[in-house]
Amino acid sequence: MAGSSHGHTPAAWTGVTIAFIGFCVAGAFMVMAQPAGFWAGMAIVVIGGVVGWIMSAMGMGMPKDAHKPLATSRPESADAKS
Repeated sequence: MAGSSHGHTPAAWTGVTIAFIGFCVAGAFMVMAQPAGFWAGMAIVVIGGVVGWIMSAMGMGMPKDAHKPLATSRPESADAKS
């Protein structure tokens, strides 16, 4: 993955950050045995995905042509053919 910039966009960082906060909220309320708070945290997780998707649609995500595979093979030199 070092050859690509998978996930290194404002849309990805924002969506994952919001989803992580929702996960922490849900976990805390689960330990406190509060189902309403747990489901509120899960809603925040879903909102994180929606925000990331909207930001990507606004152009803050990966460009569509960035998903093409990178050329990883090197041309053979004259020495390698002999």
